[in-house]
Amino acid sequence: MTEPPDFPPAVPEDKPAAAKDPETGALQADRSPVVQPMIEVLPAGVPEISAEQVAEDRRIAIARNDDDVERELRGRSRRGFIVAGISAVAGVGAWEWLRSRPKIDGVEWPMRRTLEVNEELSDAYFRTARLTPTFPRSEITPERINGGLGLNPAFDPATWRLRIEGGGQPVSLSLADIKALPRREMITEFRCIEGWSIVVQWAGARLSDLMQQVPPTDRQGRRADLRDWKSLPRYVSMETPDRGYYVGLDIQSAIHPQTLLAYEMNGRPLTWQHGAPLRLAIPVKYGVKNIKRIGTIRYTDVRPADYWAEQGYDWYAGH
Repeated sequence: MTEPPDFPPAVPEDKPAAAKDPETGALQADRSPVVQPMIEVLPAGVPEISAEQVAEDRRIAIARNDDDVERELRGRSRRGFIVAGISAVAGVGAWEWLRSRPKIDGVEWPMRRTLEVNEELSDAYFRTARLTPTFPRSEITPERINGGLGLNPAFDPATWRLRIEGGGQPVSLSLADIKALPRREMITEFRCIEGWSIVVQWAGARLSDLMQQVPPTDRQGRRADLRDWKSLPRYVSMETPDRGYYVGLDIQSAIHPQTLLAYEMNGRPLTWQHGAPLRLAIPVKYGVKNIKRIGTIRYTDVRPADYWAEQGYDWYAGH
């Protein structure tokens, strides 16, 4: 039986083996430094600090920091109050100054000038070839009644006539005359200036087709050519029969191909609430321009009165 090999005794990992003298082979004493535990020795005369004293010092430091924060907040609050007060005074002063300015068409002139700048920008951007989006029949939304100015429920549609002025002798047309013009249909979005909108199907005649039949006169007093809109009168005015409501249109919007004299809404004749027998459907404008129950159409070079523009709204009212 073979004896197991004689292995050297295991040496603990944390204690290195003793080194041998390379000449005599004798073990040498371990000269590695002895690690002594670190003991902090306070200088003579320095008292020891108790845990209670440490806690008290921390409490005092926190209290001082809170005082600094509170002072900073008080300072900021005072500054904020002063700034807010100055701003409020300035705002009231500016408002009083604005309200004391002379008015143009019922609106203080600085506000009216701002609206006119918006109008000029919209007019420069507008193109009769640019159409408002149309929608499929499936996206038609429920009808909504808005505005009743100029709509007397006792009005008899059988007595209605459309009067056209500004093309020489005034012309009077019946609803049958309007329906004799080419019928147009469109499904567009009706947008109210209050912020809501609905999708509506309109049917009627283009205002431009009516203007072809009963044209305005140009600046030389001759029959105007709608293909040269620069020779046309600058505006078109519309009123209800009782003039309870009235709007003005720029000529480019009037001859836009989506501007209809509508007699049907969502496949049915107009109700009196929606302007029977004839109303304007002009999707390039907000709802305030979509006058109901048109009684008079007038061509003019003088910018016509507009009901809501006189209440402080934008005369152009495009979107």
